[in-house]
Amino acid sequence: MEPSRDIERLIEIMAALRQPETGCPWDIVQTFETIKPYTIEEAYEVADAIERNDMDDLCEELGDLLLQVVFHARMAEERGDFDFGSVVEAVTRKMIRRHPHVFARSDADTPEAVKLQWDEIKQAEKRERKERRAKRGLPEDPLRGHLGPVQRSFPALVEALKLQERAAKVGFDWSEPAPILDKIEEEIGELREALRDGNKDAVADELGDLIFALVNIGRHVGADPEMALRGTNTKFRNRFSHIEDSLAENGESLEEATLERMEELWQAAKRIERQLGE
Repeated sequence: MEPSRDIERLIEIMAALRQPETGCPWDIVQTFETIKPYTIEEAYEVADAIERNDMDDLCEELGDLLLQVVFHARMAEERGDFDFGSVVEAVTRKMIRRHPHVFARSDADTPEAVKLQWDEIKQAEKRERKERRAKRGLPEDPLRGHLGPVQRSFPALVEALKLQERAAKVGFDWSEPAPILDKIEEEIGELREALRDGNKDAVADELGDLIFALVNIGRHVGADPEMALRGTNTKFRNRFSHIEDSLAENGESLEEATLERMEELWQAAKRIERQLGE
């Protein structure tokens, strides 16, 4: 078996790995559920490579993500549900249908008109999906309701953002950021109260409300909360690495350093960041 630029080779490799008699013992026993965490992990690794602007890693991580698609499609083919070709056909049909301004005739010639057209087409697809499921005797569409399309399997920050976006489409939204700041202060007060009471369940509940409100302010000011938090995580990594490296240069260790010493080096890292940003 030789590597190839042809997608068919990857499909052949996956079929060989899943072959019951001669395949890989680990690959053979995998299921949709056991592979699902790896699929999510690979998507995050793609995002990480993009954030680091590492094109070498991005090429590799996109391959790993593509492998996940092929893996799921192979398992579905073995069950007689669909195959990789079905996946490609479905998405190409969807893209052609949702872009009549590119592949057919359409009056949508602005980003706003394209977005409106996209939403109308999606609504038509939902109706067709419902009819198709009914004909096949499948349960009522699990994506029913206005918030139904927001997957519960999304990371919590992403789910919160998408729930708010969909609610906003029907007018359930703040008109400006200022009232959201008031809501955040209200949630902080309720969190303080829960902390004073020592009720762990109430603390968790109020913390969730606070984070949800913070996601909302991010949405209103155009700052994606997931990306904003990832940026802060990167800053934390860099500053903590500065602490670690500075301690090592002076023959000190993290375990032996006092909190005051680490805070001193943390502030030094922040000053360096400001200087580099000037």
